[in-house]
Amino acid sequence: MTRFLLKPFVLLYWAVASVVFLLGACASPAPADTGLTAANGGDLITDSDESAQRKRARIRLELALGYFEQGKTTIALDEIKQAIVIDPSYSDAFSLRGLIYMRLNDFAVAEESFKRALSLKPGDGNVLHNLGWLKCQEAQYAPSLAYFQQALANPLYGERAKTYMARGLCEIKAGNTVSAEASLMKSYEYDAGNPITGYNLANLLFLKNEDVRARFYIRRINNTGLANAETLWLGIKVERRLGDQAAMAQLGGQLLKRFAQSTQAAAYQRGAFDE
Repeated sequence: MTRFLLKPFVLLYWAVASVVFLLGACASPAPADTGLTAANGGDLITDSDESAQRKRARIRLELALGYFEQGKTTIALDEIKQAIVIDPSYSDAFSLRGLIYMRLNDFAVAEESFKRALSLKPGDGNVLHNLGWLKCQEAQYAPSLAYFQQALANPLYGERAKTYMARGLCEIKAGNTVSAEASLMKSYEYDAGNPITGYNLANLLFLKNEDVRARFYIRRINNTGLANAETLWLGIKVERRLGDQAAMAQLGGQLLKRFAQSTQAAAYQRGAFDE
């Protein structure tokens, strides 16, 4: 029953647009710190106020982020090391360092990096989100959910859809399906176009035998260019349960035409709808 739930759905061709999805759908660095924060309660700090040291570090950070998004992890790490040498007080550099070490499966160094970032920028929602996802990967669900909640408690935090989605996926892994549904619904309210949220919500409802609701969410994905073998297969199973043979055949045709070599296409041809 949990086979689909424990594997977050990621559209690989959609992933290149965002670091969020390059990291299993949920971890992202804080935006580059360009100084757009309040100064002494007055004017906003603009580019002209950025120190030469911070500017040099920011350029290294941007290079590191570009390499990271291209999957060039070692080069990204080298660039971020240089950014930290230039400006050891740069929170965003430590945040990206944490993401790099998460990709390298060195969770201890990743956690140290995120906590250093948080010490430099207390209450930063992006860093708290990353810590929450890190703890989820380590199956430490209580601290994971606590970090997510801290991020969401910040009224200035703007990535609520991402964090509610991550919290929902973590709650699924922890076996808390009621809480997971609520979190995914909140994420969907903030960003109805996110196929990761939509798929996991549809799959959760399908496993709860709430097929009409599941159909609503999975159809919204399958009617777009973001559909893939996994979404079409779930759609087929939903339509089969609801007895809509025409819709089932239409989705099956798409699956066989577009993803003929997939395991889902093979299962469809065998009639193995329980897989």
